[in-house]
Amino acid sequence: MKNRILIAEEHNLLRQGLRAMINALPDFEVVGEARDGNVAIQEALQLQPDLVLLDLSLPILSGIEATGQIKRRMPQIRVLAMSAHKTDEFVRHALRSGADGYLMKDSSYDELVMALRSVMDGKKFLSPEVSGHLVDTFLNGNKARTQSTPWEKLTARERSILKLVAEGHTNRGAAEFLSVSPKTVEKHRASLMRKLGLRNVAELTLVALESGLIERPGTVSRLMGGAPRAADAQRGGSVDVGAPSPNNAGSGHNGIAVGNATGARTGGSGGFDSAPQLAARLHVIPVGG
Repeated sequence: MKNRILIAEEHNLLRQGLRAMINALPDFEVVGEARDGNVAIQEALQLQPDLVLLDLSLPILSGIEATGQIKRRMPQIRVLAMSAHKTDEFVRHALRSGADGYLMKDSSYDELVMALRSVMDGKKFLSPEVSGHLVDTFLNGNKARTQSTPWEKLTARERSILKLVAEGHTNRGAAEFLSVSPKTVEKHRASLMRKLGLRNVAELTLVALESGLIERPGTVSRLMGGAPRAADAQRGGSVDVGAPSPNNAGSGHNGIAVGNATGARTGGSGGFDSAPQLAARLHVIPVGG
């Protein structure tokens, strides 16, 4: 029996390409699609897929919020998150929301296939670009909590409003999406801007970009390349850590699967900059990075 997949991705071209590649695999079939976070939740409830392949920068309701709701309502469904962002903080938010894997959107075809199969085998998949620091944390048994950031102090409602405002919605428009009053949106908007130290919509949008709530124009993906490349085929390998999963007992492959055992480490502290810092370095933010 094939594994049933729901694809949640805003962009038609990428969504159709993913459908074609996944349907070509002998052990997977795409049973549904969604263009935003709300529809992703509705489709997951209705279709009950085995796995949701979900873009974390979905419109209306973010992929992180959608992941959290899907896992709370249907914990048996596995979620493989896709993102163009690789900061430690953003990866941690995705994993804390319940994501079973984290796939960079510039990954190769081979990595997509490996991620799908690893997650369905009960392992946590991490793309090599994000694996270094997080794998070290697991291997060293270091479970110390990191210092709380202003972003982590935002409520789920404040994050939803931040995303909608950054996407260009007015208070009234955001209120219609969320089925609340414009005054409620205005109140939460003022609260989140105070917590993040923001002064205007431009700074709010920069934070939304940095935190992965919205994507930078021009983000592209090698997933659309289709056939695997010889160079990419050499990037395989895995690091498995943790207790055996029920689907993999006795196989010797448990816990976390990483696309490359020597995954590149992310630089910096893993947090996002303050709005003034973001504004100062906006001209050097790489496209899709």
